[in-house]
Amino acid sequence: MFAQVMSYGLEGMDGYPVTVDVNCSGGVPRFSLVGLPDAAVKESNERVRAAIRNSGMRYPVASVVVNLAPANIKKIGAMYDLPIAVGILIASGFIEPEAARGILFVGELALDGSTRQTPGALSGALFAREKGYRAMILPEENTREVQCVNRVELLPARSLDQVVRHLNGEERIEPLEAVSYESLRSSKKPEKDLRYVRGQQQAKRALEIAAAGAHNLLMVGPPGSGKTMLAECMPGILPDMTFEEALEVTRIYSVAGRLASGDSMLTERPFRNPHHTASAASLVGGGKDASPGEISYAHHGILFLDELPEYDTRVLEALRQPLENGAVFVSRVRAQHAYPARVMLVAAMNPCKCGYYGQGGGRCRCSPQSVAQYQGRVSGPLLDRIDIRVAVRSVPVEALSEPDPKAEDSQTVRARVNAARSRQIARGASVGVYSNAQLDSRMLREICALDDEPQRVLSLATERYQLSARSHYRVLRVARTIADLADEDRIGTRHISEALAYRLADSSGMA
Repeated sequence: MFAQVMSYGLEGMDGYPVTVDVNCSGGVPRFSLVGLPDAAVKESNERVRAAIRNSGMRYPVASVVVNLAPANIKKIGAMYDLPIAVGILIASGFIEPEAARGILFVGELALDGSTRQTPGALSGALFAREKGYRAMILPEENTREVQCVNRVELLPARSLDQVVRHLNGEERIEPLEAVSYESLRSSKKPEKDLRYVRGQQQAKRALEIAAAGAHNLLMVGPPGSGKTMLAECMPGILPDMTFEEALEVTRIYSVAGRLASGDSMLTERPFRNPHHTASAASLVGGGKDASPGEISYAHHGILFLDELPEYDTRVLEALRQPLENGAVFVSRVRAQHAYPARVMLVAAMNPCKCGYYGQGGGRCRCSPQSVAQYQGRVSGPLLDRIDIRVAVRSVPVEALSEPDPKAEDSQTVRARVNAARSRQIARGASVGVYSNAQLDSRMLREICALDDEPQRVLSLATERYQLSARSHYRVLRVARTIADLADEDRIGTRHISEALAYRLADSSGMA
């Protein structure tokens, strides 16, 4: 007997239909699986056989052939166990064929018949909704991951036996009730608070501007001046994620299998801090299956690169295209995938190898050639993609020992950042723009039109300092963010001047 069950596969973050064809016929009992399966899919034979028997049903004594179509795309993972098992049970007469029509099946099976968490369930739920399936049956452990998806019936199953009972009308699986994104958002306090950072007012201001507009930031200063601590305070001042942003971030972690059992949609912006020994594949993405890298795991959040010049030059250069396009295209022999990578690059570095160049007191032991060589490890094209550069100087001893009564906590700063980001969303959400860092040249002409005086200041600076077209536009974006923080509709001369001051700082952090 022949049976057909629907499932899906993953190409990057997107789902595509996979038809599971099962044929049971007389002859020598055997199991054949075709359709370009990987090792995990091929091993489904033993898992499915044991799961069916341990669920109290009879495995057919027949020749069983399973085809996963389309046959020219490689199928990866154990997510096809449940649809294969359901197909075999339909083909052997345990389930009526009509009962599975219009349902998308996915899930790994344990030997006792229970279901196990499957990577990419969120992408599968969105695919089921988009393609008009009447329902999707998925493992119970994936429930919280997909609970914000509406307009499709999601049926969380704990075992193969429960799925069979549901399809036979013996025991209904209650559909998952969709919850609002707002009910999932947490209000946890940040682990590191700006209130406890002594001094560094200019750096704090730079952090606020970067967070408000999602601008790339470079902090330059001597060892122990607080660069890393400032970066670790940034998650506490980042604006709230919109539902669309949270959906994109969660899909990346779901596809990569980075969500723990029972995890819900991610509501906090990610903060990724890879070590400087990271390879290009781990940072940008790659491997034999073209998996996402750190820059995609940091999507809509922060990619923090501490000790920037210590990274391999080829690794840093691999960041240039994703930083510009907000996406990364990972191509391998067996797979080509596109992943979103719209990140805030926050980097920190010393001004020289010993760390004390330009600090005074004669502490720097580096020659001019050594300083130039060290700073030259960060290329000009990469620096051109960093909107804000700020010097982080050593804090005087008296400032360390005395609390600053005027120091603002992260929640106060975050309120201003949220207000500024809300203005940006109101301007650009209709075209998918959620921050000033996403504005292209056409949008800049409409949103960042300048009066005569600020235009004159920007033109003079562009000519005098030979700013590239990219630098010119990035100055405008930062100035627009500074105006948003001041709740002003027009970009003024002071906004342009402040943006230029951050842009024109050199690799030592000095303007």
